[in-house]
Amino acid sequence: QVQMVESGGGSVQTGGSLRLSCAASGRSFSRYTLGWFRQAPGKDREFVAAISASGITYYSDSAKGRFTISRDNAKDTVTLQMNTLKPADTAVYYCAATKEVSTMSPQSYDYWGQGTQVTVSS
Repeated sequence: QVQMVESGGGSVQTGGSLRLSCAASGRSFSRYTLGWFRQAPGKDREFVAAISASGITYYSDSAKGRFTISRDNAKDTVTLQMNTLKPADTAVYYCAATKEVSTMSPQSYDYWGQGTQVTVSS
């Protein structure tokens, strides 16, 4: 059974940092693009960052310069380091996996975690 489990969410103040991790199991994800999405209350799920199997990274405009995505293929994990957090970053963050090389569309992702809450207070 394929599972993706996020960890590392929490509450921080503006300007703080959090590190989200996602552990995948049930199959090897070394050839998958791994991504992070987020969803705030009343809003659509939006792309945050992704990393291809070869290590090419993609970021949303809001994440660029503040967030860093990385992966460890040996452990089937993907990490999102989030710095200089803002209240607008408050959301449930999800990790996901897709066989497509580069995509920012949630519909392209085949596997999803259950999400982890990130709350940034002013």
